[in-house]
Amino acid sequence: MPLPWLQIIDAVVGVTNFARSRRAGVAPDAQQQMEAAARTPGGLEARMAGVVVAALKEAFDRDTRRLELERDQLAAERERAERALRLELQRQAADREIGRLRLLAGVAIAGWLVTMLLAIWPGSRMVATIAARVALGGGWLLLGAALAASFSAQARVAAVLDSLAAGGGDSRGVAMSGPAGAAALWLIVGGLTLVGLAALIA
Repeated sequence: MPLPWLQIIDAVVGVTNFARSRRAGVAPDAQQQMEAAARTPGGLEARMAGVVVAALKEAFDRDTRRLELERDQLAAERERAERALRLELQRQAADREIGRLRLLAGVAIAGWLVTMLLAIWPGSRMVATIAARVALGGGWLLLGAALAASFSAQARVAAVLDSLAAGGGDSRGVAMSGPAGAAALWLIVGGLTLVGLAALIA
């Protein structure tokens, strides 16, 4: 018996049409989106690239903010360390200045006591004449002024140190003894010169 070729072909075409209509009816939106993505060159890739770029930008911004915060913290720590170093150097300079002023005060006291002992020593000729007495008195006066200037300069340096410890004022060049500290040395030199002159006159 011959095969009915026309009926078989008709049945296959019908099944094919039925399958096409079912698939088109089930997911027309998905198929349209796939067709639109296929028609748009690189559409899906472009969206994925945009998402990746946004994530990378957010990560870079977060890292940049973290680095800026760490840089600010390092700068603040460095500034604190430099200020502490300046204060320590200033304190050491003030200690040296106080030591110098104490030495000057000791020299003034020693010079005054020695010349006074020499003046009242039995048989001493330092107070034999009026001129020698005037020179000796002037020398004692200058030595006393040197002692007072030294004490005044020490008080000034101590006040500056207290101010620095309390955190007030500038830490550069303030721990000087001022004019009193500079004058103490010259007053001692002048006083000892007058005492020596009194010894020469007598």
